[in-house]
Amino acid sequence: MSYHLNLSLQNPGHVRTAWRLPANDPFAQTDVAYLRRLVQEAERAKIHAVFVGDGPALTGAIERAPEAGIEPVVLFASLLAGTSHIGAVATSSTTYNDPYNLARRYSALDHVTGGRAALNAVTTYSPAAAANFGLAEPPAKEDRYRRAEEFLEVITALWDAWEPGAIVADKASGRYADPSKVHAIDHAGEFFSVRGPLSIPESPQGRPLLVQAGASEGGVRLGARFADVVFAVAQTPERAVAFREDLRLRARAFGRDDGPIVSLGVVVLLGSTQEEARRRADDVLGTIDIDTATAQLLASLGLPPDSHRPDDPLTLADLPDVAERRSSEGFQASTRALLERGPRTPRDLVHRSAGGAGHRLVVGTPEQVADDLDAWYRAGAADGFTIMPADTATDLEAFTGHVVPLLQDRGSFQREYSGTTLRESYGLAPVRRREVART
Repeated sequence: MSYHLNLSLQNPGHVRTAWRLPANDPFAQTDVAYLRRLVQEAERAKIHAVFVGDGPALTGAIERAPEAGIEPVVLFASLLAGTSHIGAVATSSTTYNDPYNLARRYSALDHVTGGRAALNAVTTYSPAAAANFGLAEPPAKEDRYRRAEEFLEVITALWDAWEPGAIVADKASGRYADPSKVHAIDHAGEFFSVRGPLSIPESPQGRPLLVQAGASEGGVRLGARFADVVFAVAQTPERAVAFREDLRLRARAFGRDDGPIVSLGVVVLLGSTQEEARRRADDVLGTIDIDTATAQLLASLGLPPDSHRPDDPLTLADLPDVAERRSSEGFQASTRALLERGPRTPRDLVHRSAGGAGHRLVVGTPEQVADDLDAWYRAGAADGFTIMPADTATDLEAFTGHVVPLLQDRGSFQREYSGTTLRESYGLAPVRRREVART
């Protein structure tokens, strides 16, 4: 039994208000030297990849906590310098980017890192982002996912446009490249018209990895068709198992017998003893403005923000019908699955999801966290986990220094990397290129 582990570099942590803790640097999000030390620590622990989320806008949340930091492709080009195995999963929007530029950017990152780049493609529902790109409001979800599907069709075709061996570099004849192995893609679709090819040769992995995180109908279809890795959210093992099985069935419908691997998000908050873990949880979760977080949670569930106080019981019957809900469907489904087990207060839901973001919070000793990951893996909930430190300044190194050795001793996690590229590290099959237009 061995599974993959990724680490999120989110600062100050996945409890977004953790910057308020006395020992934390509120400017760490843009401290590249600090972030580089975290990546090096993750590689020493043999972590498969580090992850950075991103969004092309600043929202009102900045009043209480940091939002998106340095553009992740630029950031990872710096952070992975001096490393040799750990991968980089950067986030970019298919709604507010152009496929040619993004294909070129991630191919460049794959070259710079020696084959360790991955694109986490998101569709970005944010009025603030829409306003930054000249739109009065965000495109409808169906339109965003149709655009995303065509976007990934284009980007994969562009990555495939250079065949292996296209660079001849024959000094005697003066022939540098074989044009018959470099192809235009001549794409003309609903959203994009792209001739191609890329101006950069095939990257070390052939294609950078594609990662997807949406749990809506469009998001699951996108992951099943294109993704190498799918990020998942679940508050119960049953929900996680059902999602993974559904994704596999959909992938097979696209002719993908090997399908994407599922990486389940888990927020960790560690202490050397149970008492220390509980004390740290009180300190870290105590930085949250519970009234504001309660109002945001209720609104995300489709309820009036003032319908419940933080310690009022909330039941499944209180929630509106699925058709009336508007926020992340993964968050919605995992919260509903939790409420099926019985009433919860908004405070409990906020704390259990590390501030209301949806991913499950695990508080405990290294042994308890290791036990939890092993149990969920044995249940078939995931192929591995993306670890999200509650307070990055403390929990990232506590995880790599104390949880990882336990998992390695149990045979649950690798002691050495299995290859030099991220695709090899995950144990994914080589890219099987689809046919491209011959011009």
